[in-house]
Amino acid sequence: MGRRPRQPAYPGKVDRESGCGFLGSNQPGNSVDPPRTEGFLFSASDIHPDLIQAYTETEFRVLEGIPFTLQVGKVSSDLLVAHKRHRVECSAFLTACNPFSQELTDEANGERQIALAKELASRSLEFVAGIGQHPSNQWPGEPSYLVFGLTLEAAKTLGARLEQNAIVWSGSDGTPQLILLR
Repeated sequence: MGRRPRQPAYPGKVDRESGCGFLGSNQPGNSVDPPRTEGFLFSASDIHPDLIQAYTETEFRVLEGIPFTLQVGKVSSDLLVAHKRHRVECSAFLTACNPFSQELTDEANGERQIALAKELASRSLEFVAGIGQHPSNQWPGEPSYLVFGLTLEAAKTLGARLEQNAIVWSGSDGTPQLILLR
């Protein structure tokens, strides 16, 4: 806190901390080991442990192309195929809905998602539609996007600006990680 956040990376850039970059890029650092599991230091979070548990149980469904589901901590071969197809080594599953888990109307969430899609498109980032849904269905599914090539730091910055408690980020190993933002 107190320092200015780094600007999100744009396609073709490499974040040396996250090891993410576009495959075949001529920039060094795009084959670094995956980041440490900093998002798993739950005891230091302001988020209630029950909510963190719900996030880890949530199914993050990618709806476009050949649909597949991501689960925190489980390698996804489908995600690795999608990374290869989009020529990236990382991705983030993001939503603009329900800031800080405060349920908004469908209309308000829709407007926030449209604004996010416009921002991603203006940055020339490739993304596909998804939905985050807990298997119990007690919380409405949240429309989301799987954003390709978004570095860990860029995803954290964007998630914080969208007033999210957490994001799901995957590196070159294809394992979605829960990254807490507060």
